[in-house]
Amino acid sequence: MPVPNAAAARDLVPRFRGRRIAVFGDLMLDRYLWGRVDRISPEAPVPVVAIERETFSLGGAANVAHNLAALGGAPRLVGLIGDDAAGRTLSSDLAARGVDVGGLVVDRSRRTTVKTRILAHQQQVVRADEEDLFDATGPALDALEKAIAAALDGAEAVVVSDYGKGTITAASLEALLARAKARQIPVCVDPKETHFFSYTGAAVLTPNVHEAGRAFGRTLRDLPTLLAAGEELRARLDADAMLVTRGAEGMSLFEKGGRVTHLPTVAREVFDVTGAGDTVVSTYALALAAGAEAPLAAYLANHAAGRVIRHAGTAVTDAEELTTALDETATGRTTPASTS
Repeated sequence: MPVPNAAAARDLVPRFRGRRIAVFGDLMLDRYLWGRVDRISPEAPVPVVAIERETFSLGGAANVAHNLAALGGAPRLVGLIGDDAAGRTLSSDLAARGVDVGGLVVDRSRRTTVKTRILAHQQQVVRADEEDLFDATGPALDALEKAIAAALDGAEAVVVSDYGKGTITAASLEALLARAKARQIPVCVDPKETHFFSYTGAAVLTPNVHEAGRAFGRTLRDLPTLLAAGEELRARLDADAMLVTRGAEGMSLFEKGGRVTHLPTVAREVFDVTGAGDTVVSTYALALAAGAEAPLAAYLANHAAGRVIRHAGTAVTDAEELTTALDETATGRTTPASTS
């Protein structure tokens, strides 16, 4: 196919609407305490943050689902929450954003994962995590597998959002991949090291450059090493594509047949990269469901990520903002992709 361009990408965005995407993964609630620092504590050499306000946002697979809904998709989310206030907040916030939460499983043996970030003058001071990291077992695992089967009914793509929190196990992953393969549903994976080589046959994996390097066994310091790692990892997993996100260097897409597409970053400013990986895999999955081939899906994902990292905290972009970003590229304000 031709090198992806803004005009082709722009034409695809309206086709995102209503695409049915199943999402399976670790759910998190991001809590932000915003304040200011005027003094150092007399008890220890640490700043005293005077908290002025509190906000919440969706994290992990919940943020993936939020991204999909904001871009016009129809996500159905499968994951675990605890029988606690944080789990109830997650469920209600997701439903308010148009996400089907029928696949949320309440596991009374664990807490809902909450990440609390304390920020002073827009800068993060510290993060505190509340979570249980053991794998789902027993009734919770059984309920997850039933929810996965239901979510795949009518799905046009699947996103697996693995943060290593225990929702995704070898058993649940095997069940999902087998069912998706039988129905010819593309599976898009935001992987973690613990299951990296279990995603055989996926449509795409979207590791960042550090995750890809750890899976490859070498730090990806230069282009030759990146090229070797991208192709070896893709081939080892028999994946249709491997999309390595590289921060300020953009993204590199490795496909079957040896084609490599490098996409320079389109972000003009970087405020916070929290959640950018969720945006990448969400947009890529929607693009596949809408009929895009891999280079165009990656091109759209690159532009969507370029928008969310301009905001503080976990953020999403919508179809209108994505279209604006593509229009900016079309007028020559950003650099096009290159394919080899």
